[in-house]
Amino acid sequence: MDWYYYIALAAIVCQLLFLLQTYNNYRYALKKYSKERSWYRPRTVLIVPCKGLDSAFHANITSFFNLDYEEYLLWFVVADKSDPAYGELCELKNRLEASSKAKDVQVFVAGRGNGCSQKIHNLLYCCRRIGDDVDVLAFADSDICVHGNWLSHLVYPLRREKSGAASGYRWFIPKKNNLASLALSALNAKIAQLLGNTRFNQAWGGSMAIRVDIFRRLGLDTVWQTTLSDDLSLSCAVKKAGMKIAFVPACLVASHEQTTWRELFEFGRRQFLITRVSAPKTWWFGLCSSLCSVLGIWGAAALAIYAARIQDEHVRLFAVVPVVFFASQLIRATLRQRMAHKLLHEEHRAMRAACAADVLAFWLWSLLLLFLILSSAFGRTICWRGIRYKLISPTQTIVAAKPTACEEEDP
Repeated sequence: MDWYYYIALAAIVCQLLFLLQTYNNYRYALKKYSKERSWYRPRTVLIVPCKGLDSAFHANITSFFNLDYEEYLLWFVVADKSDPAYGELCELKNRLEASSKAKDVQVFVAGRGNGCSQKIHNLLYCCRRIGDDVDVLAFADSDICVHGNWLSHLVYPLRREKSGAASGYRWFIPKKNNLASLALSALNAKIAQLLGNTRFNQAWGGSMAIRVDIFRRLGLDTVWQTTLSDDLSLSCAVKKAGMKIAFVPACLVASHEQTTWRELFEFGRRQFLITRVSAPKTWWFGLCSSLCSVLGIWGAAALAIYAARIQDEHVRLFAVVPVVFFASQLIRATLRQRMAHKLLHEEHRAMRAACAADVLAFWLWSLLLLFLILSSAFGRTICWRGIRYKLISPTQTIVAAKPTACEEEDP
């Protein structure tokens, strides 16, 4: 048999194995998300870095006050008092603190960072102020809205020593159903689907927790001083120590956003560029899997047409390859949207358009994802939250310009 016969068979087998893995992730999410996690309640400080007023800022911040968790510490942190978020946080603190189960609510001003991202500088400012009675560090972004049991679920996997950290993930829900916002939701959904009961999980800093003793044992307070990404650097340190990142399906959180094509391209390139420098193996996996997804449909279809024209004896096998890839990717799109509707059932109506766009145009989003990954293959300078950074290595970052040098924001 010709060598390309075996390549076609290998492509089909790999695609089916990938489908099986995503189905296992789907079953894992549905099995875990509805369980009660009420008995394990370590002393926890929840740190929420803020910059500017995100979409639904008041609703998001209010959700952190309404957690059903006894005597947690709730700390917000901004870079300086001129940030619009500072005044709003102080007002919300005065209004909501009395009715919250949070034992201690603070709004810190960290000052400007140097040598790491402003977000990490803010996080370290708070981490240095925790007492010996705090067992767990939890982190959340200000652009997410959490449910009452979110913190209980997030810290639950940390009861086991092998779980070095625990993480949820975001699910973008378009505030406006323009094509760019639908594309953002679909691309993010493809990434979210990869999380499950697997050692390949990566932590996401917007919904993440780690025990204080592990944080200090891994030296993250030192690592963070010269890096850009809080979650990727934490993930690398945890895995290097032989521990796992536990994905918590119940901590999949809604993030209501709208974006433009320019913002989407800037956001996508920035995220993948950070990944390329901070976690190169993850970036290469993303590139190879994305390339295979595209070539499996379009390249294999072209090859099947060519084989038919020259009347190759294996034309039927070549014709099966794009069909298997197309069907597999369609099933995966359906599974991830079913998972999101189960886990975020209260957002069912808001997700309808994004669900339809993902399922009907999954082939288009695969092309877009590949383009974004390829665009991140060059350069090392990004603009994030109004600050320009140059990424030298996973543990070295240069703040390349003053905060006012760029205006790029997350979508």
